[in-house]
Amino acid sequence: MTEDNAKSTSDDPVWMTSAMLKAYSHPLRRQMIRLFSRREFLRAADIATELGVPANSASFHLRALADAGLIEEAPDKARDRRDRVWTGHKGALNVGGPESPVADEALGSAVIAALVEDHQDLIRRVIAWTPEYVAGRTTEVHAAFTQRTIRLTESEFDDVMVKINDILSAADDAHDSTDTEGRYWQMDLVAADDTI
Repeated sequence: MTEDNAKSTSDDPVWMTSAMLKAYSHPLRRQMIRLFSRREFLRAADIATELGVPANSASFHLRALADAGLIEEAPDKARDRRDRVWTGHKGALNVGGPESPVADEALGSAVIAALVEDHQDLIRRVIAWTPEYVAGRTTEVHAAFTQRTIRLTESEFDDVMVKINDILSAADDAHDSTDTEGRYWQMDLVAADDTI
């Protein structure tokens, strides 16, 4: 199970430590990590404004994310010695798997449950918007839902997932960040075989 942050390639996965899992299990911290995917450098005041939380709360959660290794300070971006600027971890974060089992199974399961809640929120947003599009009241595309059933071996499936992540990374790299038409898109890919 992978959570993708910023620009990610299939070659740079990080297996989450217990400290990372604990920090990531908090909903505000997950929002902050997603915000780092949108903006490379942030201050506590930026996060407070963007997420509508007190600056001291943003600072507290930034320190928790930094202590866990999910973000790091970017002193070269600071205006002065008191200014604290942060940048997010680049690359995929993996909760656990056969190659690297999760150290704390309960905590790993809590993070997966939190990611599923985030996914369900995305689905609710898509469902709320869809009637406007299918009824023709809007022509702007704000979401997509594609469902496909294909027969693959586990190895072929793994290869498809690597290719999808490579395509998304290439699209992210190719995007002109100065293009005013650009919007952030949350993409959750969910797949399950017919044995579970």
